[in-house]
Amino acid sequence: MNNSYRHTVLISLVAALGGLLFGFDIAIFSGTIPFIQPYFKLDAASLGWIASSLYIGCMLGALFTGWISERIGRKRPLIGAALLFAFSSLMMGLATSASSLTLWRIVAGIGVGGASVLSPLYIAEVSPAAMRGKMVSINQLAIVIGILLAYLSNYFLAPIASNWRWMFASGAAPAILFFMGVFLIPESPRWLLTKGYRQKGEEVLKALLAPEEAAKEIALISRHKQNPSRRPAFGSLLQKGIFPLLIIGILVAVFQQISGANAVLFYAPLIFERTGMNVNDQLFQQVLIGGINLSFTLIAMQLVDKIGRKKLMLFGAGMMACLLALIAYAFMKELFGGYLLSLLVLAFIATYAATLAPVTWVLIAEIFPTKVRELAISVSSTMLWVACFSLTYAFPVMIDRFSASQTFLVFAGICLVYFLFLYFFVPETKGKSLDEEIAF
Repeated sequence: MNNSYRHTVLISLVAALGGLLFGFDIAIFSGTIPFIQPYFKLDAASLGWIASSLYIGCMLGALFTGWISERIGRKRPLIGAALLFAFSSLMMGLATSASSLTLWRIVAGIGVGGASVLSPLYIAEVSPAAMRGKMVSINQLAIVIGILLAYLSNYFLAPIASNWRWMFASGAAPAILFFMGVFLIPESPRWLLTKGYRQKGEEVLKALLAPEEAAKEIALISRHKQNPSRRPAFGSLLQKGIFPLLIIGILVAVFQQISGANAVLFYAPLIFERTGMNVNDQLFQQVLIGGINLSFTLIAMQLVDKIGRKKLMLFGAGMMACLLALIAYAFMKELFGGYLLSLLVLAFIATYAATLAPVTWVLIAEIFPTKVRELAISVSSTMLWVACFSLTYAFPVMIDRFSASQTFLVFAGICLVYFLFLYFFVPETKGKSLDEEIAF
């Protein structure tokens, strides 16, 4: 790895800490469930509402971040996202009522939603095409590291007094780390060039890429820069050739969220409670899930630029449909003895981590034309959070009112539909420059 590529990896790692915030927060809540549910006397719907309130903030953050970053760049909004998350984490730990906890989860969501747009966008804009898939996958790696850190935090904080308060407040630590790290990375060279800061943009790009690659990227960006003072309106997303890509981007984002994996990541204690496990065993199962999630994300990073986006996603959707059907069968027959159910759940998370989880972010970062990229990514990410909100709110209610086997059969059907959608409609983006048009 030459010096320019090493520099790209380092600043991508810093930017991907925004993904770590996302992973940490979605996972930290799951560990608080056994404690806040009796503390605030929450029924299934109330629990779902507090859990899902984060994603109201995520929708707002994702929706407006594209608009903001188009005007002031990528770096300053990342700093703002880190500050929001650090402050709201501390306030969640100090919450005195269910309503105040909900309010601060919404504020935290604004920061997380903003980072979910900015981190993969920034990484895609500083990475060469040959390694962009791996680099954008660093964002997903950071998400799963955040999930594992939160699970470990929950496991070790569970025995102490006021455990759930410490669990929430611990989210300030990665946010402060992210805040300090963002000051060390440059502004996006692509944004600088499109905004007329040519000299500075070229300097950054030449530091990140080999000379011939930097020259090629500068030429491509210059060729596609049209009327830099004009900002794309939402109506531009309805143009022929762009609207189909927008629909694909939205559906890819939505299916990732409703595939069933996030139900396991968010609500593992509720799921394993159905098997008779005690709280400590439930939290330990989460640590195992987090470890598998991290391990197979590392595998995905080695595969995404070799195998391609579409093949990985097809394999993932098909295999997840099969494993979800087996999990449903295990609940139907109450096969809770031994390790069968745990192994099936771990295999399901491993498949998700190696396929749909990282590749979705790569595809969304690559599929849209330059002139509408920020806006289209913002819309797609907003819909991702809408789907995430819906799943997070609905799952406790579903598993409370219906059997676990019926709930997981629904997810199996969703993954089967997604497999067919991927096969017939989703293009391959492997090896494409961000300034090449995607044909499908």
